[in-house]
Amino acid sequence: MSSFSPGFRGRARSLADRLPPGQYPTEQFPVLSAGPTPRVSTDTWAFTITTETGETHSWSWTEMMALPQQETVTDIHCVTRWSKFDTPWRGVSLDAFFEDVETAADFVLAHSYGGYTTNLPLEDLLDGKAWLVHTYDGYPLSPEHGGPARLLVPHLYLWKSAKWVRGLRLSDDDEPGFWESVGYHEYGDPWREQRNWGD
Repeated sequence: MSSFSPGFRGRARSLADRLPPGQYPTEQFPVLSAGPTPRVSTDTWAFTITTETGETHSWSWTEMMALPQQETVTDIHCVTRWSKFDTPWRGVSLDAFFEDVETAADFVLAHSYGGYTTNLPLEDLLDGKAWLVHTYDGYPLSPEHGGPARLLVPHLYLWKSAKWVRGLRLSDDDEPGFWESVGYHEYGDPWREQRNWGD
């Protein structure tokens, strides 16, 4: 009688099958940012979810680290056309933060230290689809890659995985973020090459 390890999903897909159209694989982890890199101490870092009614839920670094931690290995895809396979992260599922949040909102605007914003449908952050990550490849996430903590929403282009994240504001309306307001696609699905308005 055979047995399978947890997470077994059958035959592994080839790397070619994991590469969205228009992308090329890289071993590097390029650093791209819209502005200066914020330097945020874990002593002052906080993460806040604000509902559409104005109710707030906040976590300090210590409180976030006390939540259930998960390891995930996933492919990531940048709108500038590079993809990196099997990236290893550690952090907290967004589901853990939303356990006690009551909302009827459909959309989220993520806010970052430094002023960056990006918009997402709330459903794309729940049910095991997204994390607040603080560790990459066994090391604390560097500021250049969004440390001390960033969103990780790997099924969308990487600009949706906001670096230096400090909070999520829930809304009934889909409000464009930084890149979306200057021409990037409002959703950003790499498998449909949703890079720009009209894609």
